[in-house]
Formats: sequence, C-alpha cells, structure tokens
Amino acid sequence: MAHSATLPNFLYVGPDKAGSSWLHMALAQHPQIFLSPAKDLYYFDRYYDRGVSWYASQFRGATPQHRVVGEVCPDYLACPDAPKRITADLGRPRVMVTLREPAERAFSSYLYMLKHGEGETTFRATLQTRPELLEHGRYATQLSRFLEHLDRDQLLIALFDDLKADPQAFTNQVVRWLGLTPMTLDESALESRLPASGARFVPLARAIRTAARVVRDHDGAKLVGKVKGSPLTHRLLYKQLGDRAPRLSAEDAMYVREQLDSEVRRLETDFGIPVMERWGWSGS
Repeated sequence: MAHSATLPNFLYVGPDKAGSSWLHMALAQHPQIFLSPAKDLYYFDRYYDRGVSWYASQFRGATPQHRVVGEVCPDYLACPDAPKRITADLGRPRVMVTLREPAERAFSSYLYMLKHGEGETTFRATLQTRPELLEHGRYATQLSRFLEHLDRDQLLIALFDDLKADPQAFTNQVVRWLGLTPMTLDESALESRLPASGARFVPLARAIRTAARVVRDHDGAKLVGKVKGSPLTHRLLYKQLGDRAPRLSAEDAMYVREQLDSEVRRLETDFGIPVMERWGWSGS
C-alpha cells in the first residue's frame, strides 16, 4: 500500500474495549508500519476543527519504508460523521474493526469507568445514565455507515475472540490484509490482554483522567500517550483484582442482548460474520 504525503492509509476505528491498545502496540513493531505515536488522536470525532494539516503533523515520523501509515482510535466507529470525514481527508483508506460480544464489551467499559470514579454503583444503572455503553455496541448500524463510503474489501471485520485465542495468528491476519509480510510478536505482545484491574486510589485515577482530557484539548495527545502507555503508570495507579474482579451477571447480559439483538443478527445476515453461535447469542 502506498501512502500519500504523511496522511494515513490505514485506520483502526473501534469499538472501545476490544483490544485497540494491544493492537497499537503489536502493529507498531512491524518495520513497514508507522502508527501515530499517540494512540487515540480523536481527530475525526472530537478535534476535526483542527484541520487536516494538524492531523498530518501527527505522522511526521513516517518514512518511505513505511508502506502502511495509520492511526488507532476506537471512538470513530460510533461517530456518525467519521466515515464521511475520513474519506474526505484520506480518500479510501483501509479500515479495521475488532468486534467483541456486546454485553462483555459494555461491562468492560463500565469497569473502566468505575476505576476512574465514574458511572453509577451498578452496571444496570450506568446503562441508563451513560447510553454510550449500549450505543457503542450497535455494530451493524455503524458498519453500514462506513460502507456508504468504502468498498467491502477495504473493511476488515475481525473478532476479539480470535485475538484472545491466538494473538500471533490474529496479527498475521491483519498484516496480510495490509499487504505486508507477517512478523513474529515478542513475548510481551503475546499476552492478548491485561488481567482485570482496579484503581489503587480512585480520586487520584479520576484526577489524572480529567487532566488527560484537558491536555488532549490543548494538543497534548503525545504526552497523554506516553503517560498512559508507561508500565510505571499502571503499577502506580492500578492493582490486579484477580478473583475479586466484578462479574457480569446473567441478568445484565440478557438485558444488553435484548437491546442489541437486531444489531447482532444483522452482522450475520448483512455482513456474513458468524457471531451468533460463537457469542452464545440466543436473542430476546
């Protein structure tokens, strides 16, 4: 894949809590892939008014050896304006999503809120006050918006289940789709996800997350990326929960599935993605 100037020809667009941080770390190891040093630039949803020159400046480190230049930002999938903006600025890039069973994804997002002092005391209550937990699981609707602007072969629909089961095979699939030769992941990348964690001190975690938002608003995405990606940050702020990690109840899982049943069925009928059986999805 050739790239034009310093603009991306590849985007991972979502959803959140489906392996985006891992994917950014893994793909950045490939010698022919350049990813923006800061994951989550949020250009095509939050900061589009900064202009395409600002966006291009995030990829200045790309060289001719980098056949793939890209960004990983999981919020683009759920943004109605993103597909039109992406094709207006980038032409017709390759776009990737990694779909996760919607109830598990929503619950994982809820746990992330909890450890930063956000959300309600229960998952069900938070579903009412934070509707994005459900809205980000409307995969079929979101994918349909992208296919109004892209051909089907420009869109890779991968599954989080495959990432968990075999990170190396998952990465091989992505890299081959990008037209590159697969590489062998190092040991750190072969761990497909971190154990469930909680904040050591919730007020501090909340304050740091608030500060990160302010820094992003002032064009500090690279600084935020360095801090968030630092192992020291994770050791200082978070602790592994192990068996004490909250679990998604069967009742709450069924509630989410009832809300999103038609979306999941459309993944099979409209996109040919066989997820109903894999996700144990019986519908409403």
